[in-house]
Amino acid sequence: MKIRQICLSLSCAAMLLGGYSVAQAQSMPKAADGVLVSASGMTLYSFDKDVAGSGKSACNGPCATNWPPVPAPAQLPAGKYSVVTRDDGSSQLAYDGKPLYLYAADKQAGERNGDNFKNVWHIVKP
Repeated sequence: MKIRQICLSLSCAAMLLGGYSVAQAQSMPKAADGVLVSASGMTLYSFDKDVAGSGKSACNGPCATNWPPVPAPAQLPAGKYSVVTRDDGSSQLAYDGKPLYLYAADKQAGERNGDNFKNVWHIVKP
């Protein structure tokens, strides 16, 4: 009985870890129509108040509700990608030293509603 429970637990853990790897792989950004997008095609943005190379994000609290940070995957994609540490300790993906964000008002892949929002939010061009 105990061996059966252990095997079942190990099988569940393997499935969860396998799913996590797939989720991480799916979170890799890509270029589409001249801009950087998430794996699901959602436009990625940068924030002018973020200082490139500082390793920090200036968008926290309510700002991060409207502009969700892109979590850093377990393995960085090749190229100009890096990781910044957010105020809450989580890791955020950055491109060319600037943290990457989604825009909550973009509801469908390809939307670019946040471009030039308040003249400080911009689509990211690879």
